[in-house]
Amino acid sequence: MAISKIRKSGNSIVLVLSPNIIREKHIKVGDIVEYEVFKKIDLSKIFGRGRHVKIDPQKAKDMLREEW
Repeated sequence: MAISKIRKSGNSIVLVLSPNIIREKHIKVGDIVEYEVFKKIDLSKIFGRGRHVKIDPQKAKDMLREEW
């Protein structure tokens, strides 16, 4: 998955794509593209906060896999 940066250009917001994605997808200036956006979050803020929760890690992984 590629990560891109949102930048401001005048009164507009621009999504900057890496050259690798542009070459791989054969994108040219003026092409109309479809995309899906997910905001990347920083999980370091919540790391270690659940120490008091007693749950079997394997059981938790199994429960998550059932939802897939």
